[in-house]
Amino acid sequence: MTFHDMLRAFNPMTGIAKPMKLLGSTRSPYVRRVAVSLNLMGLDWELDQVAVFDDPESVRRYNPLLRIPTLLLDDGEALVESYAILDALDEMAGDRRLIPASGKARRDVMRATAMATGAMDRTIWAVYEPRFRPKEKVEESWIAHNRERALGGMQYLDGLAAEAGDGWLVGDTMSQADISAVCGFTFARLAHPPMKVREACPALAALAERCEATEAFSSTFPQF
Repeated sequence: MTFHDMLRAFNPMTGIAKPMKLLGSTRSPYVRRVAVSLNLMGLDWELDQVAVFDDPESVRRYNPLLRIPTLLLDDGEALVESYAILDALDEMAGDRRLIPASGKARRDVMRATAMATGAMDRTIWAVYEPRFRPKEKVEESWIAHNRERALGGMQYLDGLAAEAGDGWLVGDTMSQADISAVCGFTFARLAHPPMKVREACPALAALAERCEATEAFSSTFPQF
């Protein structure tokens, strides 16, 4: 039995391995970072591309917050919020975990990952302002406020990428820091061009290009 086989969800009633189901679209950088992590961990999963704004009831029965990602395990248990989902997946993955279990190595990865998710938050707020407000009520200063802070987080990660060169943001192997940074970068580049994140963060852009060329990332590439 391979390591991958051991990690597959198993239904004892049917004797058939049943994949986990990830609810959401990889246009969300939070959904995408879970999807990429599942790929890298070798876990068996499938994507259910629900559009929570258009079909909230498809998510409500699993997650009353109506938020994605939501991950359904083979027994129907629902995991919610990407940080909590990833923590549970690290526990399942054993040696393939993407955040170190303890110590300074864990703190360093968590710090960079938090910077990436904070930048995601700010980018999304900048994107949502004109999407969900009437044109006459769009607050350009609020968009600029969030864009500036998102770019600050991205430039912090760009500094780590520049220091790492052809390596990884933290440590000697790919971690959740790299995954979240690349998912956040690609989302900002595609969903909010005014940020000009590629020009502002050339080292991070190079890391993203390297990661996006791999199957774990390319199979989840968002379509806008």
